[in-house]
Amino acid sequence: MSVSAADIHTELSAALQPVSLDVQDDSHLHASHAGARDGRHFSVRVVSERFNGLSRLARHRLVYDSLNLLMQRGIHALAIDARAPGES
Repeated sequence: MSVSAADIHTELSAALQPVSLDVQDDSHLHASHAGARDGRHFSVRVVSERFNGLSRLARHRLVYDSLNLLMQRGIHALAIDARAPGES
């Protein structure tokens, strides 16, 4: 079963209660990439209070943990921009 941007949006909204969240399906940009047949490519920009005081690595882990089940269903690549409110 394929994963959609809406699926990712739903999971991250529930887990992180973001101030803002943008999920883009970038799969069309990787159509000739060998891994494209193994899953879809997404970019996520998320701003959440949950990221206050956390390192970049810890923020990414929170995102990946929130998407654990979806990762197994067909996310090949995930670009993450995770910020706390007020960070530019």
